[in-house]
Amino acid sequence: MVLTGTGTGVGKTVVVAAVAALGLHARRSVAVLKPAQTGLQPGEPGDVDEVTRLAGADVTTWELARFPEPLAPATAARRAGIMPVTPKQAAAAAVELSRGHDLVLVEGAGGLLVRMDDNGGTLADVAWSAGAPVLIVANAGLGTLNETALTAEALRRRGIECAGVVVGSWPDEPDLAARCNLDDLPIVAGAPLVGAIPAGAGELSRPKFLDMAIHSLAPSLGGEFDASGFAAANAA
Repeated sequence: MVLTGTGTGVGKTVVVAAVAALGLHARRSVAVLKPAQTGLQPGEPGDVDEVTRLAGADVTTWELARFPEPLAPATAARRAGIMPVTPKQAAAAAVELSRGHDLVLVEGAGGLLVRMDDNGGTLADVAWSAGAPVLIVANAGLGTLNETALTAEALRRRGIECAGVVVGSWPDEPDLAARCNLDDLPIVAGAPLVGAIPAGAGELSRPKFLDMAIHSLAPSLGGEFDASGFAAANAA
């Protein structure tokens, strides 16, 4: 499964960790692939390290390349004078991991159509090449419907399955837009709402993180989240 955000800072890594934690809880072997990590120097902890911290050391992690500037992967690679990771390389790595793992999660950088290389390759190409469904991680509030609709439309046009939408950071005090979006997100995505991760979940201890994941992600992802019940409890 490929996980993409509707943009940066939507809580994608925490969602990856939550799905991975549920996979381990179900006694599945889990791998997380990060094709391109940007904005970090060698030796600094990255997204795969965050996944391990939250989900557990039994997750196999693989970061293919790292670029120091916090830019789109293609731009960051070009400025660093480093060869970019192509969608073909990323898809091949995902397929390789799938040979030894029950669940492989591929975490993109930013949104679905952020360029990975100067030939225009994107995370959508990775998903298409690997034959993997895409889980959309979205913001909770105002503006998320347009971002989610555009992401879902891009998937449909490419013939890529959308596995659903997860709200990456559900606020403690949701405003009117966020509460209405619980009903509207599945409509604009053409796919179910399969989770809502509470804000601050990345600060939880590992046992509490697993408990959060169970209650915040849907059965299709290994949890117990009930989208209709959650929407009713937060009705506008």
